[in-house]
Amino acid sequence: MPSVTLPDTSGNTVDVSSLSGLTILFCYPRTGAPGETITDDWNAIPGARGCTPQACSFKDELAELAKLGVKNVFGLSTQDTPYQTEAKERLHLPYDLLSDKELAFAEALKLPTFEWQGKQLIKRLALAVEDAKIIHVWYPVFPPDSNAKEVLNWLALRK
Repeated sequence: MPSVTLPDTSGNTVDVSSLSGLTILFCYPRTGAPGETITDDWNAIPGARGCTPQACSFKDELAELAKLGVKNVFGLSTQDTPYQTEAKERLHLPYDLLSDKELAFAEALKLPTFEWQGKQLIKRLALAVEDAKIIHVWYPVFPPDSNAKEVLNWLALRK
């Protein structure tokens, strides 16, 4: 895991390469803002929709993830921290979101991205990271709201 420090929605910074134990890091293109109209061009991108259901699925399964040994859960997108903080509060997420606004993490890992309205966004995926080593990758993720269950199933088979 590359050493990249990212701001989180609690006002701290996180270097994912320094996290001990098992971390689930799910990446998503972007969450919509309240009142924002979803445009046809967004809907036309395969896999673009579903960021909120993906994030909420990890919220709903957080206790089960912890029972199976997950120490940290983070969501990650290229949106800035103030935008992510609003989303975390609005969605009542019990974990932090990380901002990769400059694409440092995405570029270091060569994550798949796409362009939309002049912005480079990360395609939906999830990583299981244990003591700074990526031990499993979920990509592509579809449907988005099943991602947390897929992670749980994989964790249960590991035991």
